[in-house]
Order: sequence, then structure tokens, then C-alpha cells
Amino acid sequence: MAAENPEAAKQLSVVAENVGSRLTEISRDIGEYVLAEIPELRGDAAVIKILQASVGENVATLLHVFENDIPLDKIEGPAAALEYARRLAQRGIPLSAMARAYRIGHWRFLHWFLGELNRQDTDEDLATATNRRMLQVSFGYIDRVTQHVIVIYQQERDHWLLSQTAARAARVRDILTEKDVDLNWAEPALGYRLQQHHLGLVAWLPTPTGGGEGLARLHRIIDEVAQKLGCSARPLFVPRDAIASWAWLPLGSHGDVSWKQVSNAVEHSDPSVRMCAGGVGYGLEGFRSTHRQALCTQELAEAASPAPQFTDFPTVAPIALMATNIDNMRAWVWDVLGLLAVDDEHSARLRETVQIFLGTGCSYTATAAAQILHKNTVQYRIRKAEEILGHPVQKGHTDLEVALLAVKYLGSTLLRAGPE
Repeated sequence: MAAENPEAAKQLSVVAENVGSRLTEISRDIGEYVLAEIPELRGDAAVIKILQASVGENVATLLHVFENDIPLDKIEGPAAALEYARRLAQRGIPLSAMARAYRIGHWRFLHWFLGELNRQDTDEDLATATNRRMLQVSFGYIDRVTQHVIVIYQQERDHWLLSQTAARAARVRDILTEKDVDLNWAEPALGYRLQQHHLGLVAWLPTPTGGGEGLARLHRIIDEVAQKLGCSARPLFVPRDAIASWAWLPLGSHGDVSWKQVSNAVEHSDPSVRMCAGGVGYGLEGFRSTHRQALCTQELAEAASPAPQFTDFPTVAPIALMATNIDNMRAWVWDVLGLLAVDDEHSARLRETVQIFLGTGCSYTATAAAQILHKNTVQYRIRKAEEILGHPVQKGHTDLEVALLAVKYLGSTLLRAGPE
């Protein structure tokens, strides 16, 4: 790389002084150009005013660097630029829009500066050296300032979201615990309509993640479930900590959901996410009850081995309500199933066949069709299960069905160890 012309810094200072005489005009032009190119930055007069101040201070600072040959490591972001980053963060305007504003603004600044440089009566070598120095310093300045304002943006965004989240979580706790709630206060405070059908969800990650990534993943999957169910409004999302959240899906006038759709949405998105759902509820009390059911279902899911990715309360309601004491439930299951509660493949096949058999009204034909087995195989399995149980499966089948359902969802948590 060629050595820098020692006169380049002096010439750059002269050009910067000339450009600085038109500072107001140039700053206004850059600001208007940025707004024309980036629609996300328009629409708020107060924020646009801060943008213009940010542009003006950045241009003035860069010209000051040129004029006085100030080292870039002495430069921090101008006050208006930092405030602009904070305002964008508070309004949820994407960070990419702010970064793009600096790139576009820089290009527009170069348009003005190069025009002034070309008007100078200097020889070609000096003009080239001055141009090279101007580009090097200006790009270095933009890089340094954007890094600084990005940090400010992220800090403010985290603080703002935390404040909003804390306020929303407090309002939700009030609604869940207070008997008398003023809907005229509660709904605007939450940004969520209570006089409709709701589906309560609890979503979590089994292991911690860093940098807020976990909540972003949970938020994304809840939005995907809402989209699958055709929710016309945004879900109410309430983080509990870095890896767990509560949510309510607004179902409007729809009083039922397709659990298959919900399950598919969860299982085909993020395999690490666990989710439980309550039943559909209506109005204020439904808002509370669907949440209680989701929490109850979560206790069941966390006790299961292996842990299911999605569990809904209507499917497991009897087991979820019984699962307050796993040790007592395990003892009861062993008492009902006997050696059919052994944790091995043979017992698992028998349990599955008996459960389907009872669910089909004790039909060998329907059970064979459901399992894609020969009818004789089903008859053999039922006979073997009855030998293990010591009685026909139809006898006391209510307890048997509940015990089998419990094992289906809690798995090896309730089973005896198989033979070595």
C-alpha cells in the first residue's frame, strides 16, 4: 500500500471546513434521504426530530474529526445519536433499520463531500490521497459509532422489554388471583380481550439458554401455534423466566380446537420446546381455568419419562388431577396392573393392545384394525394379559383404563424395572 501523502490531512481539513459552512443544508438533505429510503423510520414526528438532530451531530462530529485530525479512538457517539437509538428500541423499530440508516446516511454524506473535493484546485495525486484518507476515516468513524449505538439500542431494548414484561406479568397475576376485575381496565392494560374463548399454554425449555434466545424461541413457537389455529389477534405472552412462559391464545368465538393441529405445530417446529395446554375457556373465568389446567398438565408432563413434547389437559385430565403424588399413583398402578406394569417391550405391547381393546368396546376386530394385526394375535395378547392380571380385562375396567392411561403418559416413571 502506498505511503500517505503528508498534505492529505491538511487538504481534508480545508474541504471539511468548506462543507461545514453548509452543515444545516447537508444535514437536512441526509435526514430526508434516509427517511425516504427507510419507511420504518417515518410516522413519529418526535422521533424524526431526534433523527435530524442525530444526523446533524454526526455530520458535525465527523467534519470536526477531519478538520482537526482527531484519532477515532477518542470519539464516542454523539448524544443525539445515542438518544435516537434508545427511541428506536423503545418503539420496537428493527435494529437493522437503524444500521441501514447509518449506511445510507454515510453514502449521502460522501456525495456532498466528494462534490466539494472535486471543486478544489488540487493536483491529481493530492486529490486521490485526500479521497483515500477521507474514505478511511469516515468509514472508521461510521463503524465505531454504529458499534456504540447498537450496544445502546440493545441495552435499551432489553430494559424496555423487561419493564413492559414486568408490568404485564403483574397485571396477569392480578387477574388470576382477584375475584373482581374491571374489564375496562384489564383489557387495555393487557392489550388482550378477555370476553372471548381462550386457550391457555405453558411453554418451556428443559435446559437454560443464554442471551434471551430461549424466550425468543418460545415466543416464536406460540405465534406459530396461534397462526395454525387461525387466531385473528396476537397471543398474550408472559415470560416467567429465561426459559419458561405462559401464554393465552385468543380464539374469539371458537369454542374448540384441533389438538392434532396444535401437536403438529409444536412437534414440527423446535424439538427442544415443551408445551402444555389447558382446555378452552370463555371469558374471565375461562382465562383463569384454562391457565390452571395448563399448569396442572405441566406437572404431569415434567414427571413423565420420557417427557412428551406436547400434552393437552382434556386428553390427560384424570391423570393430571391424580398426579399430585407420584409415589401414591405408582403404588396404585402396580396394584391394578400387577406384572403388566413391568418396564419391558413385551408388557408394553400387551398394555397397548388392552388399552385399544377397552377403547373399542372390547372388539377384537376393531383392535386388530387399529394395530394392523391379525385378529388371532389380538386374542392371544388379551388372553396373556388376563393371565397376568388374574381376571378378565372387562372386570373393573374403569380402574384398568385409568391405570393404562397413566402409564401411557408417565411412562417408566410408574413402571417396575424389567428383569436384567
